[in-house]
Amino acid sequence: MNATSHPSAPTPGPIAVCMHGFSPVAADGTRLHDADAETWDGVFSQVERLGFTAIEIADSHIRPSELTASRRAELKSIATSHGVELVSVHVQRQSVIQPGKGEENLAYAHRAIDAAAELGMSVFSTGLHQPFSEAQRAALWFWTAPGPVDPDDADTRALAVRRLRELGEHAASVGLPMSLEMYEDTYLGTADSAVRLIEEIGLDNVGLNPDIGNLVRLHRPIEDWREMHEKTLPYANYWHMKNYARDEAADGSWQTSTPTSMELGLINYRAMVARALELGFRGPFLMEQYGGDSLGVCARNRDYLTSLLPATAGA
Repeated sequence: MNATSHPSAPTPGPIAVCMHGFSPVAADGTRLHDADAETWDGVFSQVERLGFTAIEIADSHIRPSELTASRRAELKSIATSHGVELVSVHVQRQSVIQPGKGEENLAYAHRAIDAAAELGMSVFSTGLHQPFSEAQRAALWFWTAPGPVDPDDADTRALAVRRLRELGEHAASVGLPMSLEMYEDTYLGTADSAVRLIEEIGLDNVGLNPDIGNLVRLHRPIEDWREMHEKTLPYANYWHMKNYARDEAADGSWQTSTPTSMELGLINYRAMVARALELGFRGPFLMEQYGGDSLGVCARNRDYLTSLLPATAGA
């Protein structure tokens, strides 16, 4: 993919909401994936009441490819009844180079692409992050504990490129852009490495999800957020947006962060959105928030983002 190729919609949008505000497992142990139609209706009713017209289906909550055809149709019908578009499926922590599970995860991603196309989605979203470590599961905020790390190994990186290219070609064959989420300690964990990965894959429909918030929140030294955006935004085709208040010692001895709204955090989204539009970003936006009233903060962030966009965008 070259830095000026944008295969998605002619104007930016829509603005979708994440599923972090919904529990993936009910109090009785029933997974949202297996929940009845009434429960799903309650999810989309809340999305509608908050004024959202689009949602990202995270496979931590619902795996469209693992539903029967009739249940996929039911999911789409319920969403449509509330005026909500299923904008994307996000396959997370299913890395195609995860030791011992890479081929299984690759096959799953192929099924997810077909399901996304069947449901009329606009993006297939994934990345290279792996399941949480025990330390991450025990932490208040998972990003404060060490997790899996992609090896500094040319053969493993080449395998990632081949498998992601295979997925990208499949996505292209069904008319979908594929977006790769930036995430620490993966081959998408720095701006330079992420851009190089997209160029190594070399497909016009494969771009970046420049989720710099994933990196700003780390309790370690990070790249300058402005420079990261400048390098990655030309390759962006989908955008997870969230922000963190960050503080750090001048001598690098400590760093800390906490989730906050897009407007109040370290990243200046007014400037970054303007720069993205200038560079030709035309993909959907995804409002994301950890902690507190995730859905409420996402709604406030949507209103803030809407104020930064042309009147014709983000509808």
